[in-house]
Order: sequence, then structure tokens, then C-alpha cells
Amino acid sequence: MDLTWSPEEEAFRRAAREWLAAHVPSPPLPSGDTRAGFAAHLAWERELFAARWSVVSWPEEYGGRGASLWEWLIFEEEYHRAGAPARVTQNGVFLLAPTLFRFGTAEQRARLLPRIAAAEDLWAQGWSEPEAGSDLAALRSRAVRADGGWRLTGHKTWTTRGAFCTHLFGLFRTGPQDARHRALTYFLVPLDAPGVTVRGFQRLDGDEGFAEVFLDDVFVPDADVLGEVGQGWTVAMATTGSERGLTLRSPGRFLHTAERLLELAREVGSGAHRDRVAQAWIDAQAYQWFTLEQVTAIAGGHEVGAEASLAKLFWSELDVRLHETAAELLGPEAELAGPWSKGFLFSLAGPIYAGTNEIQRNIVAERLLGLPRR
Repeated sequence: MDLTWSPEEEAFRRAAREWLAAHVPSPPLPSGDTRAGFAAHLAWERELFAARWSVVSWPEEYGGRGASLWEWLIFEEEYHRAGAPARVTQNGVFLLAPTLFRFGTAEQRARLLPRIAAAEDLWAQGWSEPEAGSDLAALRSRAVRADGGWRLTGHKTWTTRGAFCTHLFGLFRTGPQDARHRALTYFLVPLDAPGVTVRGFQRLDGDEGFAEVFLDDVFVPDADVLGEVGQGWTVAMATTGSERGLTLRSPGRFLHTAERLLELAREVGSGAHRDRVAQAWIDAQAYQWFTLEQVTAIAGGHEVGAEASLAKLFWSELDVRLHETAAELLGPEAELAGPWSKGFLFSLAGPIYAGTNEIQRNIVAERLLGLPRR
């Protein structure tokens, strides 16, 4: 693993750093999980696109710069170092788009990717259902064959920013219930289609970013089936690999949080939690090295599979440790509203979303360690 940046990569870093220094909003934007905050973030996302920084690793024909995976990591480091806003388009950019590149038809890629890059189509994830959260294969929402397409009926919940999005991607059952994951198909659904009802609701921190989506005989044409009919599980696993692995949670985010934690420790001036601060910072560096190793393997032709579960376990628990340590440093002040308290509440969701950590440990045990299923 050669970690020497080339002159071209160093130039890419300088260009990204300079642009971000000149354009990152100040003061920081309000939460993107509120309606007003979402609108402000959307304006930022479109400014990113206009400067061709929204999807740097995508081909130029879709709005990207054709940057390498290494350059994407460099951009992510600089993005978080600059304190740039969280990406409210992350479901489309980091989850759906990699799946479209792999399983989408040429027509789907040409139609959908430029609109994702430009923050024109805003995608919500339609995985969870009231009786099928982490057990995705148990979902009950159905799709029935119709002339020229499918009729979708069901109920999705916990859709992040679903109340503000324009489209939903998700799995629907196209075969018998007892076939579980072998009878699912991946659909792309416009949320303004007749028969769709979106109802927002509040999260633990009071933001209104969650929604549940009801589908009542919603027509979706064949052109909006992603991958083969009945092969939705395979397509979805590619999406969850992106969600659990490096594309959604690049190390730049945690390196930046670890640096903020160091600054906080210096400001507070207490040595009481010195070891924990040091360990949290070391863990963030370790996640970066793990990611660099993964990128090296991908560049060599390796396909990330169950290893994504290792990454998910690590970054989700690291995020909790970083914020717990900050809360201990702040003492009673940690109860006050602010970036650390907001980040702490959000970090608590990390071991749950993108597949609970209990599920990830099962995957690691069975697929990576070869342990028997109980």
C-alpha cells in the first residue's frame, strides 16, 4: 500500500481546499433534517454541483470529474476539514448511484444520474417496514404485475428525510412470502405518483426528518425496475454494502470529529479523560487506515462484500465513543443544545441504522469467520 500522494493528487487537494475555503457557508447551516434547513442545504448542494464538486468520482458525462477513488477520499478529507454541511442528498449520491452504476440500464443511468448529481431528484430509502426492520427478508410490501409495469402496495417507515424527498428506492415482494429474500424486486418510485402518501414525524432530537410512506396500488413502469425481477436482494445488498462501507461514512468525517475532540480537551484543560481522548483519536486514525487498505484492495480488483459489516461496526461505535468522550469533558454543559449534544444524539442511531450492529455481528461471524449458524 503506497500512501505517497502524486503531484496530481496534491494539486487536486489544493484545488478542493481552496474552493471549500471560499464557499463553505458561514455561519453553519441549520439542521438538514428540518424543512427550512433542508432547503438551505439543497442550495448548497446545487452550488457544489455548479462547481462540479458534488460527485467528484463520477464520469464527466453524469456531472462528475472522473476522479479516482483516492481523489474522492482526498476530497472527503478536505470537505470535513472545512466544516462543510452534511450532504442531504446522500441517499441518492452514496447509496442509489453506486447501485445504478452496477445494475442500472444505460437508459436508467442517463436519465437518473445527472439529476442526482444536480440535486434535482432527491431520494429516500424504502427498506424498513413496521414488521421488517433489520430482518429485511421479512418485508410484506408487494408488487403485482400490471400492463406495462407493476402495482405497488405497502407501508415503508423510518425513511430519512422522506418528507422532503421526491423519490424512493426500495424492495417489494414479487413472489410468495415464504420465499423470503428470493422473491424480492428493487423498484424506483416517484413520491408524487397517484396512490403515494408521505407522512413525516419527529426524531428523538425533535427534528422532523423521518417519514413513513404508504403505497396504495401505485403504478410503476417496467423502466423503473432496477436489476432483474426477483433479484432485488442481490441488488439491495450492493446498496447496503455502500451504506455500511466507505462511501457513506468516509474517514474524513471521523478524523474531523477527532480533531474537534482534541481541541475541546485543550479548551477544557482537564487531564481526567486524557487516555480516552487519545484512544478516540487513535481509533479515528485506525479507521482511516482500514479504509485505505480497502481502497487499495478495490483498486486491485477486489470486491467488498461482508467486510463492509466490519466497517459499519467500527465507524458506528467509534462515533458513539467520540461523542461520549466529548460529553464527559463538557460535564453538565453537555446537556445544553449545541453541536456536541446534537452529534451525540445522532451517534446513538449509528448502531441501529444501516442494519443493526447485532445483524452485522452475525454477518461477520457467519461469512467472514465461518462460524455455524445457530
